[in-house]
Amino acid sequence: MEKLLINGPCKLSGEVKVSRAKNAHLPLMSAVLLTGEKISFKEVPNLRDIRTMNKLLTHLGVDVSENGDGFDYVSKPDSSCEATYDLVKTMRASIFVLGPLLARFKKAKVSLPGGCAIGSRPIDLHLKNLEKMGAEINLESGYVEASTKGLKGANISLDFPSVGATENLMMAASLADGETIIENAALEPEITDLGDFLNSLGAKVEGHGTSRIVINGVEKLSGGEYAAIGDRIEAATYIIAGLMTKSEIKVSGFNPSHIDNVIEKLKSMGAELAVHDDHVITYPSQLKAGVVDTAPFPGFPTDVQAQMMALMLTCNGTSTLTENIFENRFMHVPELQRLGAKINLKGKTAIVEGQVPLKGAPVMCTDLRASAALVLAALCSEGESEILRIYHLDRGYEKLAMKLSHLGANIQRVKTEEF
Repeated sequence: MEKLLINGPCKLSGEVKVSRAKNAHLPLMSAVLLTGEKISFKEVPNLRDIRTMNKLLTHLGVDVSENGDGFDYVSKPDSSCEATYDLVKTMRASIFVLGPLLARFKKAKVSLPGGCAIGSRPIDLHLKNLEKMGAEINLESGYVEASTKGLKGANISLDFPSVGATENLMMAASLADGETIIENAALEPEITDLGDFLNSLGAKVEGHGTSRIVINGVEKLSGGEYAAIGDRIEAATYIIAGLMTKSEIKVSGFNPSHIDNVIEKLKSMGAELAVHDDHVITYPSQLKAGVVDTAPFPGFPTDVQAQMMALMLTCNGTSTLTENIFENRFMHVPELQRLGAKINLKGKTAIVEGQVPLKGAPVMCTDLRASAALVLAALCSEGESEILRIYHLDRGYEKLAMKLSHLGANIQRVKTEEF
């Protein structure tokens, strides 16, 4: 195992380019199962979840090969249709293979997924709507066993604008017979990216990025090349790092409109930011307390909640932060308190006292975004912080220590004897 050692407080400067989005890549990678022709992805981030998905696709019979900074995929006609527990247990995104397997191979056996322990994320929206499209689904011994004589277009209204369900249904509908309409669809930029990718292969998807998506199924999809969008959550994390350390840094390689709500909230708290077409520059700013409520896109993203809490520790006054998406996403609070943070939890709301001196301490990562919050707080803490179990970070942040080091942070990644 490895850990991070951070000596603070740190001052940052320079430019950091964010990687292509993990949350965009995982459904894109699953979609290679929809065609037997070669698909090439460029600039694929070297992340734990990407490696896990490649292992899963290889197990399913996909030929996976490196092509410089990306990968080539060819899904063979005799592919396996079983995603086993040992491959699925660490990553919830493995459920994305269900729709493509049903659409092309008419059967699938997928273990119930794992991933970060941040609360209930049921897959019932995936399953019941695939049933509307003609799938027969049984839950047996921890597996989703599904089959169909052929998926049919359907009118679907999601109970909640689930990103994962929207993506799974889009992929399934791309090869279904007839028209599928998804109402109350998720609006996230990753949905738009998936629709653009499917259309580049010959699919007929309209309205992706709006609450009403219309897909007219086609007989088959072709191959092609594609590059995913920049990672908006990584971008927000580095922007917050610049503000917390009162530094001027340039965060590039993404579309700032994908985090409009984050940028506007930061500006309302006093952040000085220069927003351009493909980058944001942070300037030294004295921020005041703020009020944040997480919400589905285009609201404030739950994936930036933990980082925002870290930022609030440096603001003038007392801030409040309410988590409306996941019921167990405050696991970073006791770890931040080990650094000296004063945070009071009242149900789904955290009350965060600002301008409390932070001191370096050993802390433990509990999930992906909580890990990022600990790194951010450590950058502003006096002395050395030891951040353990950073395999959580490796799920979603490519070369985090290297990127922060290039910005001037005193950060090292070292081996640990932790068991």
